[in-house]
Amino acid sequence: MKKDTRSPWAWIPSLYFAEGLPYVIVLTVAVIMYKRLDISNTDIALYTSWLYLPWVIKPFWSPIVDIIKSKRWWIVAMQTLIGAALAGVAFTIPTTNFFQASLAFFWLLAFSSATHDIAADGFYMYGLDKHKQTYFIGIRSTFYRIAMITGQGLLIILAGYLEEIKLFGQTEKSIPLAWSFTFIIITIGFLIITLYHKFALPKPIDDKDKNIKSFTDVFNDFGETFRSFFAKKNIMTTIGMILFYRLGESQLVKMASPFLLDGKDVGGLALTTSEVGIIYGTIGIIALTIGGILGGYLASKQGLKFWIWWMVLAINLPNLVYVFLSQSLPDSFLLISISVAIEQFGYGFGFTAYMLYLIYVSEGKNKTAHFAFCTGFMALGMMLPGMASGWIQETIGYQHFFIWVMLCTIPSFIMVKMIKIDPKFGIKTQ
Repeated sequence: MKKDTRSPWAWIPSLYFAEGLPYVIVLTVAVIMYKRLDISNTDIALYTSWLYLPWVIKPFWSPIVDIIKSKRWWIVAMQTLIGAALAGVAFTIPTTNFFQASLAFFWLLAFSSATHDIAADGFYMYGLDKHKQTYFIGIRSTFYRIAMITGQGLLIILAGYLEEIKLFGQTEKSIPLAWSFTFIIITIGFLIITLYHKFALPKPIDDKDKNIKSFTDVFNDFGETFRSFFAKKNIMTTIGMILFYRLGESQLVKMASPFLLDGKDVGGLALTTSEVGIIYGTIGIIALTIGGILGGYLASKQGLKFWIWWMVLAINLPNLVYVFLSQSLPDSFLLISISVAIEQFGYGFGFTAYMLYLIYVSEGKNKTAHFAFCTGFMALGMMLPGMASGWIQETIGYQHFFIWVMLCTIPSFIMVKMIKIDPKFGIKTQ
């Protein structure tokens, strides 16, 4: 069979942009949209946190993606479903029961996106040799970040602009129409990417339709993988670390955008939608990326064990900027931007230790599957606290809520104290 010689540059940037965009739409854009559509913080946090569930349980249906059809087929199929789900959100926003209807489409979007993640990451390994996998790891991460900037930044700025121009002159309907138009634009763009991938994705020799194994064999293999994961030494401490390392951040991230958008009469900063897109979705994401790059560089020099205490401080202490902002309620756009950038830089830097720890505990015979279990617990650690964050905030107000977030950072320090790490792990070898 003739080897596919298509350049990885023709598909890796677009594939990982397509992987990142629906994720950020489900978990961040939805929060801002519902806030602008006057849904309460309690309902926003509860129902959008449930949307983490597909990423929590992703390991349980990943074997199906492995045994049915090809990874290329799954990518195109899931991108088509993602486009359909985005269109569904767009057309339900102006309706009377928009909250329930749009949530149903967000669920379809979340499951399709989580399945797409499985297929895309597998296809990456099929489509590239070992050397190119290493070379393009930074490229795929960069375009995933660009998707985050597009979702949290450019799309929010667009929605804010459309809100302000009052579509069709209907002031009372300008916000729903603005968000509906925004999602129509997203849908068109995503379907263009899908059509491109239908022709641009290579057809690796090893990625072909599978002869389906019996489900008994599949479940036996899964059972062995499951057993070996929970047989790891100090596994309960490991799970505790995964669940609690971001306990404070998991609640802050749900209420950060509502805090920036809410009026000062309820303790918010009264920013416009476009301003939130610039501060949180653009400046914040750039700071997050810089923090992550710096964290990876330093960890490769002296190892995870050396840097983990600095990184757990970095992911938690900068949350104090929200305590300051909620107490002082500044009007300065520059001051708010700097504060958010500090918190996001610290999050990016501190998150490096978290991801390296997941890789560390996944080492062994079934490391790919074990890493999937770890990321499932990671999503669970974001989902459960996030669900309650809106109710907590509305009960005690923003000022006390961000103090509560700081108290919730304590368990992460306790778990870092309890875990064991090989001092050599993460250090670049000659």
